[in-house]
Amino acid sequence: MTRATARLRRTVSALLSAVLAGGIAASAVATAPAAQADSWRDKEYWLKEAGITKAWEVSKGANVKVAVIDSGVDGGHPDLKGVLAGGHDVSGAGAPDGEKSIGAKPEHGTLVATMLAGRGHEPAKKATASAKPSPNATATASKTKPDGIMGVAPEAQILSVSTWLGSANPGGKSDQDQIPEAVRWAVDNGAKVINISLGSTSPEWPQSWDAAFLYAEQKDVVIVAAAGNRVGGNVQVGAPATIPGVLTVAGLDLNGQASTDSSSQGISIGVAAPAEKLAGGLPGGSYAEWAGTSGATPIVSGVAALIRSKWPEMSAKQVINRIVSTAKDEGSPGKDPLYGFGVLNAEAALKDDVAETKSNPLGSIADWIRVHRRGNLATPAPEPTAPAATAQATLPKATVPVAVPPSQLDSALPAAVVIGFGGLFIAIIVAGTVQLRRAYRATGGGVEDPETGAVTKVEPAHRRS
Repeated sequence: MTRATARLRRTVSALLSAVLAGGIAASAVATAPAAQADSWRDKEYWLKEAGITKAWEVSKGANVKVAVIDSGVDGGHPDLKGVLAGGHDVSGAGAPDGEKSIGAKPEHGTLVATMLAGRGHEPAKKATASAKPSPNATATASKTKPDGIMGVAPEAQILSVSTWLGSANPGGKSDQDQIPEAVRWAVDNGAKVINISLGSTSPEWPQSWDAAFLYAEQKDVVIVAAAGNRVGGNVQVGAPATIPGVLTVAGLDLNGQASTDSSSQGISIGVAAPAEKLAGGLPGGSYAEWAGTSGATPIVSGVAALIRSKWPEMSAKQVINRIVSTAKDEGSPGKDPLYGFGVLNAEAALKDDVAETKSNPLGSIADWIRVHRRGNLATPAPEPTAPAATAQATLPKATVPVAVPPSQLDSALPAAVVIGFGGLFIAIIVAGTVQLRRAYRATGGGVEDPETGAVTKVEPAHRRS
């Protein structure tokens, strides 16, 4: 291993350890005191605003497995009864089935899973003074809506892939080793969608990830990842959301605009979804309010599951194209680094006629490897260079206040241009001076008339002392 490669591995590992789990540090989790579960159901404003309740008229995600690569999922939560279809621990520190919450923020995976595929639960029966039931008791009970969190794809199944990220792993496996193993396991165990509510502050990723994401692409799996959150230090999108072909999710505030804190920016963003005042389940059966693209991501993953359930033969690139092409354009016209292709519209994604595409609108990891790794997955990566176009965040004038320092590329390019033109200008001046000196000496210190050839003597001017 070269010194440069080792340095890159240490840097990426440190960055991942700091903010993986979706910006766990950036996802504000506010655990509320005991409350009626139906009050949490009422908090799910995105089900209506993002068109999800209308999309349910077409599909609820049946027969689709979604892998949640996170901190483990508590399958005992009442809203997840019957939801988990299997699991695996890639950290070496948790339960083999991935159903034990582990890591620095163990509640994170359960929050994600309930938002993605929660099924709610029957409300608790209230004790009455009378033992004799009311004549309308049965009819009233049948109309009572379930309590708890209803996920975007309530008939989908979850594969829990638990990781230990964000702190020292007692199982010994690094972040760099866990992520590719998690992706491969999910693909091999039938996941049609993979949710990665994880992120880092670096747009680059270890070369060890290439083969796993290529494997998922070749096996026709949709990968959805969080863009990261400014409040957690992500001023631009970080890996794995910068990997070509991944559907990257940005965050919206309560007004449907790009969130200042609970989002990031970059050209790899595909679509934006609600990311503030979110509600989800916690291990042990409780609930919490939280924020961040960690929560926006399962909303989009759930819509992908709805589409894959409705059209089982539809390719991953067509699923992604359906989501981004039906998104409501917001911000700058067309694709932009704050909203991607626009704001998620689940109803349109399930009901509109969408033209087929020959390629994933968000790129291909296979093409990227061929160009930037020279098609080689085995040899160590050379000294880090500028990331690929899909991995390099752009820094245009934003429509929300963001503190975004210019990237090295953005600051270096204008400087190079200035130096280039400045050097050329100086070279011209120097060359002209040399020619004038030669002409002056050739004429004995005079000026030659170009028409007559006569030389006029030029006396030097007097200098002031």
